[in-house]
Amino acid sequence: MVSKELVKELQEKFDAGAAAAEPDIALKCFDLFNQISQEMEDLKEELEDMDIAVQMILTDVDKKYWIKASEGKMEFGAGDVDNPSFTFSATKEVGLGMLFGEVDATSAYMAGDITVEGNLQDAMAFQEIIELAMEGFEDILDEM
Repeated sequence: MVSKELVKELQEKFDAGAAAAEPDIALKCFDLFNQISQEMEDLKEELEDMDIAVQMILTDVDKKYWIKASEGKMEFGAGDVDNPSFTFSATKEVGLGMLFGEVDATSAYMAGDITVEGNLQDAMAFQEIIELAMEGFEDILDEM
C-alpha cells in the first residue's frame, strides 16, 4: 500500500516546485515510485522486463543517487551504483524537475540540459517508468 503520508509530503514538495526542493527529496520520489510499482499493474509489468541501473548526478549540488529496476523490483539509494546502464547528469532543478513531472526528459536532453552517458534505450525506458509512476501518483491524489 502506498503511504498516504509520503503522498501528502511529496504533493507539497511538487506544488512548491523542484527549484525549492532539497536534493535528497529524490530518495523520497524513488520510494514513492517503488510503492506505486507494487500496486499499479502497468508499471509492475514494465518493471518485470527491465534490468537497468541508473546513476543520477545533480551537478550543481554535487549529489549522486541511483535506482535499479530488475525482475519487477526497485532498489535505490544515495551515492554511486556499480555498472550503471546509463548515467544522467543535470542541475538540481532539471534533475528533480524530471522526477517531479515538471521537465520532459527528452526535451531537456535535446536542449542540452541533461547529459546521458550509456544506453539511451534504457534512459527512455526509465523515463517511461517515471511517467507511469506520476500517473499512479495523480490517481492516488484523485482518490484522496
